[in-house]
Amino acid sequence: MEFSGRHKSARFDDALFKGVTFFFALLVVLLMVFIFIILLKESMPAIRQFGLGFLYTNEWDPVQQRFGALSAVYGTVVSSIIAIVIAVPVSLGIAVFLTEMAPKRLRVPVGTAIELLASIPSIIYGMWGLFVFAPFLAEHVEPLLIRYLGFLPLFRGTPLGIGMLPAGFILAIMIIPFISSVTRDIFLMVPPMLKESGYGMGATKWEVIKNIVIPFARSGILGAVILGLGRALGETMAVTFVIGNSHSISASLIDPATTISATLANEFTEAVEDIYLSGLVELGLLLFFITFVALALAKLMISRFSYKGERIG
Repeated sequence: MEFSGRHKSARFDDALFKGVTFFFALLVVLLMVFIFIILLKESMPAIRQFGLGFLYTNEWDPVQQRFGALSAVYGTVVSSIIAIVIAVPVSLGIAVFLTEMAPKRLRVPVGTAIELLASIPSIIYGMWGLFVFAPFLAEHVEPLLIRYLGFLPLFRGTPLGIGMLPAGFILAIMIIPFISSVTRDIFLMVPPMLKESGYGMGATKWEVIKNIVIPFARSGILGAVILGLGRALGETMAVTFVIGNSHSISASLIDPATTISATLANEFTEAVEDIYLSGLVELGLLLFFITFVALALAKLMISRFSYKGERIG
């Protein structure tokens, strides 16, 4: 009887624990659905007035009550792509150095310093970008890009130090700690036996990293990139400081631009008319949708990547 009573108590505890954890998981889904419903409800006036034209129209004129999201969507996507292109190879290099090459006395302090970068508030990055990084770009980097690469549409314009390229650089600096920290932890999970087998076959350190470590950690690396992409897509204050906040689309990365988050930060307090406010909320709904689609596609990519082993050499 005593054993039966304990068994029933254990089953009750398991059921209670399962119910509580299920509630917590369901709470996240319900919160996401609730946010989506609120955004959709508040943006309905703009959706009814502008329709699909809101997505492909570039005009943003609060005075004339004409709004289009194309320039903000373009800036959000392009600045995030620039950040990922810069941050991913740097982050991989940091992770490889810390796990495979760094002396033991350097691994902890360097790793801690990188993690501390992730804790710096975004507004600090923005102020540093505006007062230090932007003048440096305007005086030393952008003139060289215009002089030697000005034949490309990407690098034409006036070196102002604010624009799409500075915003991409700031975003890259902000997401490097996230991507490198997660990637480092993934590399540390690679079974030592796999690497020792590679060395035993005569492989060099580079061959072991290229053919064993990176393929084994491929899905984890993609997960780290997803984390960085999510941060880049939604970043607000740092981008607002350095992107120039111009509702125009230019092929040049040096020209000022804007993003969805920067537009919301700059104009939300000024939106006194209902349709103006509704247009801004629809921008938020677009950012929600873009982030959701990007992360969903990335998760799909992760599900198709698994370590199958590769020949060395």
